[in-house]
Amino acid sequence: MENPFKKILHNEEVPKVLREKVINDISLIKLSIDIADLFAVKYPNTLGEFIITEKNPIKNKENKEEDQEEE
Repeated sequence: MENPFKKILHNEEVPKVLREKVINDISLIKLSIDIADLFAVKYPNTLGEFIITEKNPIKNKENKEEDQEEE
């Protein structure tokens, strides 16, 4: 595959089609990273926090009461 950027002259604008393709590719990569982050990092962290909260409900109630007193 030939490099399309070699066809561009320095004083000319990038062709609209090429520009849209690059922007779409970058958007797709960003979306993929966000989805992977959601399911690989944030979702397990949320489940872990939920399980810890369920195992120690009395301790968590005491912490909430202390937080309310401080406010």
